[in-house]
Amino acid sequence: MVKSRATLRTNVSCPAFPLASARASSKRAAAYTVALLVLLAGAQARAGDLKVSTWNLNWLTSRSRAEAHLPADVHVRDPEDFTLLAGYVRKLNADVVGFQEVDGPQAAALVFDPARYSIVTIDEPVVQRVGLAVRRGIGIERHPDDTTLDVEPGARFPLRDGLDVTLTLPGGQRLRVLVVHLKTGCQTDSLDHASRPACKLLAMQVPALAAWVHARQQDGGAYLVMGDFNRVLDEPEAMGTALAQAAPLLRVTQGRANPCWEGEAFIDHILAGGPARDWVVPNSLRVQVFSGEEDDKQRLSDHCPVSVRLDPQRK
Repeated sequence: MVKSRATLRTNVSCPAFPLASARASSKRAAAYTVALLVLLAGAQARAGDLKVSTWNLNWLTSRSRAEAHLPADVHVRDPEDFTLLAGYVRKLNADVVGFQEVDGPQAAALVFDPARYSIVTIDEPVVQRVGLAVRRGIGIERHPDDTTLDVEPGARFPLRDGLDVTLTLPGGQRLRVLVVHLKTGCQTDSLDHASRPACKLLAMQVPALAAWVHARQQDGGAYLVMGDFNRVLDEPEAMGTALAQAAPLLRVTQGRANPCWEGEAFIDHILAGGPARDWVVPNSLRVQVFSGEEDDKQRLSDHCPVSVRLDPQRK
């Protein structure tokens, strides 16, 4: 009897290697991946730690291709795919997951067990919504969606709003969180003198994102910005510069190589500001990689969960 790929697949939670250049060759990045796959997960979690993750789930919907208006090259998930993803969520065992490209709370609930997680998403009626899955026991205060990130309102394919919430942690600490999914198609091109349409739109989103960061810095509380930035931030470029000017931030992916699939530079990021900068547990960055065939990217995702641990007691 031949076992299904679902029963054969394994996953490993890996630290990320230093990245000599955000534009490292694919051969070098692939070598990082092979090396990382033999490593065990890192430091043990401590009581009171909070595991925070971001994960782009790649067009996650239970609707048909026609109903959801999916592109022709997007795989339509079947029940086994949802079961696989739910298994990875259990292994991820995160307290807070900022997700992207999910078709609303109902689709998210097929992957994030509602008995374990509270689920919130932006109100924008798009298939690729951003949202949060928050372990029950953590309080959630919803703020208005950050609509300033949709810099082309009324367009046929609108840009995603940001999800803005405040979490009340078990110890009583409050953590403001913005989950984003920025414009795709301009990972490394210059934003200063953008000529391509994708780069122009991404450049327009930068001031909106920086304004949110600046406002939170003025508030004085702990905050995170996380999600799919669709941007490599390791080399000097306009987005990283603008965010650094808005507030002192700790980007947990800085200078690291992403071992996801073939290996690449990070475009999924977690940025900590205010007191949350001190909460980040050193060397706790992890990427949950998948072991599978190339076509499994469609069944699972072309992105891997990126996680870090926070300790609100750290000073």
